[in-house]
Amino acid sequence: MWQIEIGPDAVLRPLDPWLAEEFLAHVNRAREHTAPWVPIPHRVVNLETARGYLQKYADTAALDGRRIYGIWLAGTLVGGTTFAAFDVVSGTCEVGVWLEPAGEGRGLITAACTRMLTWAFCERGLHRAEWHVDPRNDRSKAVATRLGMTYEGTLRSTFAIVGPRRDTEIWSVLADEWRAAHPTEAATRDPEPWPS
Repeated sequence: MWQIEIGPDAVLRPLDPWLAEEFLAHVNRAREHTAPWVPIPHRVVNLETARGYLQKYADTAALDGRRIYGIWLAGTLVGGTTFAAFDVVSGTCEVGVWLEPAGEGRGLITAACTRMLTWAFCERGLHRAEWHVDPRNDRSKAVATRLGMTYEGTLRSTFAIVGPRRDTEIWSVLADEWRAAHPTEAATRDPEPWPS
């Protein structure tokens, strides 16, 4: 299985259905921390739903669509990233993230997303990447800023997890902006495997 180093003793690799048990244990550890911001803790409640959640991503990845990756720190799954949307025809994608407290403060999300966006823009030829975030989620907005994304606006009452509907801020970065800000990464093909 391929994996990409994203920090000291930290790797990014596919979060495949056979890892459902490990994924469920992670979701249970992260549930309270991530529940206000992402739908995973509301949808993954037992082994069956964990396996089904990962299988949906495996199915869409096989069709060159949405993908899901895990972040392992010292051998423990502590978070993940997704291409929540991935459309080669339109040239757009959306990146999503989550992390349990044990992985915070190490730059893992920024490092993982940097690798993902470099691959999307420089290997796959996508043109635009989006970041959707609850306006109250300052940590997530800080990652969008570190990734060089631009705030574009707020969609009102567009997202529901539990409770009242929420607004969604849309941030984005374009391929030419990414290449200009990351000339070294853009000029270097990944020496490690990456899904196509």
